[in-house]
Amino acid sequence: MKTHRIWHGIRTRRIEIGADPDSPPRMVTLPVEWDNAAAAALAGLVPGTRPVTLAAAAHGWTSVLDPAARDQALTLLLTRRGAPSEAVWRGEAAADPGFVLNLPAFLSEDRWFDADGLGQAAETAVAVLTALAPAARELSVGMADLSGLLAAMGLSYESEDARDIARCLAAIVRGHVDAAAARTAGAGTLRSVYPEAPVCRVVPGLTDAARRARTDAAPGHVATTAIRSPGLVEALLGVETGGIAPCFDWITPEGALTRAARAFLGAHGMSGERALAQTLAGRPVFPAIGAAAHAAMHDAVAPFMHRMPPRPVPLAAPTGQSNRRELPGRRRGYTHQAALAGHKVLLRTGEYDDGTLGEIVIALGKESPAFKGLMEAFATSVSLGLQHGVPLESFVEAFTLTRFGPAGAVEGDPAVKHATSFLDYAFRNLAAHYLGRHDLPAAEPDVPDFARDEAPLLPLDLPAGAGGKGRRRGLRVVGR
Repeated sequence: MKTHRIWHGIRTRRIEIGADPDSPPRMVTLPVEWDNAAAAALAGLVPGTRPVTLAAAAHGWTSVLDPAARDQALTLLLTRRGAPSEAVWRGEAAADPGFVLNLPAFLSEDRWFDADGLGQAAETAVAVLTALAPAARELSVGMADLSGLLAAMGLSYESEDARDIARCLAAIVRGHVDAAAARTAGAGTLRSVYPEAPVCRVVPGLTDAARRARTDAAPGHVATTAIRSPGLVEALLGVETGGIAPCFDWITPEGALTRAARAFLGAHGMSGERALAQTLAGRPVFPAIGAAAHAAMHDAVAPFMHRMPPRPVPLAAPTGQSNRRELPGRRRGYTHQAALAGHKVLLRTGEYDDGTLGEIVIALGKESPAFKGLMEAFATSVSLGLQHGVPLESFVEAFTLTRFGPAGAVEGDPAVKHATSFLDYAFRNLAAHYLGRHDLPAAEPDVPDFARDEAPLLPLDLPAGAGGKGRRRGLRVVGR
């Protein structure tokens, strides 16, 4: 493989890392500025276990492009402005011809948004996807980390200005994608129909760019644009918040401020120390964003996109009454960081004024984005249950001894010595601190009795009594 000239002079680093802690590590080479999350994502994007470099992986999907499109696509990747979907990296473009545009990457240090660059990136995405999947009837070019962009602009996600920006951005993407698809893949019979962009008062030139992008072209595709669920591509680009979702947590699993949080403080000329002082004084700096704001943003963007995730549904109280006990704006609690079988887990709690538990957050370290998302959603569900009167005891009884990897010894928490899963650890910790319970059944490892010898046995050395001749009773495949 001949290395494209664009890679010359790019400083790189090598790291041995797996797609997630349970995957075998492989040697990954990528730009020196890119973090370990991007390295893990690259390890998961490219099939196999052999060493992988970003340059070689990108060559797999750029080699079929014409020289101009290849230069543009590689520039998008190296500036982390955009990249194709996971299927494209795996050589299966026809299965999912998608492309993600990372919105914060189009914002300069002096907070100037490159609207023309976003439009050009959208057209490059179409060139890439139509070259790789010429027979595809659907494309899904979309945008990600809207919340991070708004934070860097110093705007509240819940504001009408934020929704106007989102509408303009979606209009720019839709107009350029439809026009490029009509030119590249041929025209269809149906005109591109979507609303006109609104007047955006806070970003100069954004409305004009959106209206210039407007087209009545008829692309020969059933769909061209989509807000996609986040995955490995978003991690590769450094995206913190998928699609148009809000930032629900301004703290990383390691307990530091997220990039969006630092950008938000910078936009308001505020240091971390000042933000901490204001928060301790009862004046929270970072806005708390609820499902209603997420739903309003969904409604603002949906008319411009062919495909959208399900609309968030704000919880509605029964008519005439409310069964939900609202948490105070400034609440006590604790943050506990521990490690389960070497996997970091951060447990945070929020309390009512009387000290009862009303909220939990479970943040993981290097797990896969999908697994992290499931755990965050689970913690949100538990929090809603606590706020609607479900006793903590019920959750403890239901979820202690839940078994899935990782499992084993716990480090950094004197109240919990062993756990059978992240959930088992979290509810053992909560039971100890909020219920004073230390009588829960011991977290025994899920292994067969014959495997509890001092020296582990190889599969072929299993005793005859472990399931009979030709059988391996007690062995389980638990997934990679």
